[in-house]
Amino acid sequence: MTILITGSFGFVGTHLAKYMAIRGRKVAALSTAEPATTDYRDIFSWNQLDRIDWPSFDAVIHLAGKAHDTRNATNPQTYFDVNVGLTQKIVDACLRLGGRGPKAFVLFSSVKAVADRVDDVLREDAVPSPQTPYGKSKLEAENLVRAAFAGEGSATRSYILRPCMIHGPGNKGNLNRLYRMVQRGIPWPFGAFENRRSFVSIGNVCAAVEGLLQASAPPGVYQLADDEALATNEVVRLIAESLGRKPRILSVPASWMRCMARVGDVLRLPLDSERLAKVTDSYVVSNAKLKNTLAWQQMPISAREGLRQTLSSFAKER
Repeated sequence: MTILITGSFGFVGTHLAKYMAIRGRKVAALSTAEPATTDYRDIFSWNQLDRIDWPSFDAVIHLAGKAHDTRNATNPQTYFDVNVGLTQKIVDACLRLGGRGPKAFVLFSSVKAVADRVDDVLREDAVPSPQTPYGKSKLEAENLVRAAFAGEGSATRSYILRPCMIHGPGNKGNLNRLYRMVQRGIPWPFGAFENRRSFVSIGNVCAAVEGLLQASAPPGVYQLADDEALATNEVVRLIAESLGRKPRILSVPASWMRCMARVGDVLRLPLDSERLAKVTDSYVVSNAKLKNTLAWQQMPISAREGLRQTLSSFAKER
């Protein structure tokens, strides 16, 4: 199997390339970067699309895009310029060949293309209603891919993958910030909130991508999530355990925290209603369709084991 990966040297691309290379897949990169050490046999730039031998690739995995800026400092149009614009470029390059393009096209989208908040469980058949520029740009990219490879006459199977929060060695994001907070001995003040959130380890992401391609699975939308959703309080406990410490969790009454958040809305303090919702709301994601398609009873790595692997890598990095 020969695979071209865009966004090749990002967090997911780096892990995916190594995972595929170990299993004998031939992987090439489409990227603006070119590190000295790499698992890719070839590296192409975005201005070389017409030089790529597209029929030689069994699959294109499109990861390149603008990540969600949780600080809301990004110009909204940037999400569309990057997430939709790059998808249009790569799709157009594949379509120029008619029926001689790659056999599979994998688009990495996000659960945020469907919903920013979830009341129960986000299922695969949920009607998308994104509220942020990031989510809307991801949904527009999805629609572009659907339209490009739709119909019985298409020789390319398209897979739209919607992961929840991905974590693993080398990951930078909210989990790192929570880790640093626990490491510094700062108490977690939201113990009174009993939420549940879905995560997905990079190991499960890689296994799912290879499983879909290897099985020539039916095209469609697949959500990527670990089997178990974890409470943030439990994540804090696992972080403390990885550091050899006792967890410091304060159960400040939820009504007090909401009152302080409303004050933060007015005074523009670090804790406002939006930030409180991000750290205390539940967001549970179903992976039933993926497991049914691949005939998996469970994901290869459990949620807790995957998180322990990630936390162990944080300790080594520090």
